[in-house]
Amino acid sequence: MNTIAKNNTSIASELVEKLPKNWNFRLLKRDFTVTLGKMLQPVQHNKTETEEYYLRSANLRWEGVDITDVRKMWFAPLEKRKLTLQYGDLLVSEGGDVGRTSFWENELSNCYIQNAINRVRAKKKNSTRYLYYWLYLIKRIGYIDAVVSRITIAHLTAEKLDRIPFIKPPVPVQHRIAAYLDKTCAAIDKTIATKQKQLEILDSLRKSIIHKAVTRGLDDSVELKDSGVEWLGRIPRHWQFRQIKRDFHITLGKMLQPHQKEDKESEEYYLRSANIKWDNADLSDVRKMWFSPTEKKRLKLKYNDLLVSEGGDVGRTSIWKNELLDCFIQNAINRVRTHKKDSTKFLYYWLFLIKHIGYIDAIVSRITIAHLTAEKLEKIYYTRPPVAEQNDIVIFLDKKINEISKIEGIITSQISTLEQYRKSLIHECVTGKRKITEDDVNGQL
Repeated sequence: MNTIAKNNTSIASELVEKLPKNWNFRLLKRDFTVTLGKMLQPVQHNKTETEEYYLRSANLRWEGVDITDVRKMWFAPLEKRKLTLQYGDLLVSEGGDVGRTSFWENELSNCYIQNAINRVRAKKKNSTRYLYYWLYLIKRIGYIDAVVSRITIAHLTAEKLDRIPFIKPPVPVQHRIAAYLDKTCAAIDKTIATKQKQLEILDSLRKSIIHKAVTRGLDDSVELKDSGVEWLGRIPRHWQFRQIKRDFHITLGKMLQPHQKEDKESEEYYLRSANIKWDNADLSDVRKMWFSPTEKKRLKLKYNDLLVSEGGDVGRTSIWKNELLDCFIQNAINRVRTHKKDSTKFLYYWLFLIKHIGYIDAIVSRITIAHLTAEKLEKIYYTRPPVAEQNDIVIFLDKKINEISKIEGIITSQISTLEQYRKSLIHECVTGKRKITEDDVNGQL
């Protein structure tokens, strides 16, 4: 099946000889009508036009049409007759995530389409639901992305969609396959949704554990005092609450320099904001630029440095574990280094907390693009237990978070397996490799 991404001839030679009896390989336009929606018209041109709801590409989801944000524009009577939606229409993204497809189930009584959507309607009694699964398959294996125009922006025009090949079983078989896949995929999706909910619960548990540890510590019996901050409430009486700059030194990285300016400069690895992930640095794409000896001395990373995103997802933080022998930082990163023996990992957990409760996003500059400057980062307050207690809290949190991460890894792997099974099941059904009977449709899963 991988040859489907090459061309129609190779698809035919690969599949036609293997098709079940009475199955055909043909172009979509022979059994379905494709209609492109209307160009955006925000103002009325004549009195016969009425303002109506319309769908755009952003409303389309594989799991169904999202009508949480449906807008209106003006349509003439002829346009309404041509572009109205009816139950069972397929809505296929012409632009954006090209080929993303929704099945219309009359979510709105009167609704039309913009020209970012192709409407696909069955001729005779062919099943658009079967075609939906075919489009799902060829989107997943990369065929649709391979055929769209990419001169400027990718577009799956009505003409291209018309010419997409599909395997056509007899009409009753189409409906039987669609019914079986609806039932089976719904069960798979329900299981996936349950596991995704488990991931959400684990994520909430992680945040709760970190919140309690860095604001109250590990001893529930300690005397508390008012922190003076409404959202923080009370903290242990023997803890301090003070600005980061009193215990840590913050250094902003270097502006990008792609070319050598002086003989003494050398080309070195550097980290940018895209490399910063929570807890560790992503080194799958580490680039190089030029640094002078003075810059290298000032910006070289050391074990346990904190790397805090200055731009992009501001405040996202990594712990540097010497993943590279010599590595430096661009000016999209603030490096945080302890003055004495305060724990950068404890500060990491504090930054994780205030990022996820929205505090960091609230303080960054948004005149143009959000930036967490070194000056703003220095002035952020944090809870400061005694150093020994900081270390105990870090040991406790590392253990708990590692336990949660292991469970998340197992659940994520299970979700991936279920998604792969769904894709394989669809592949087998719409290509005839798996024969679907009425008993399959009516029987227990």
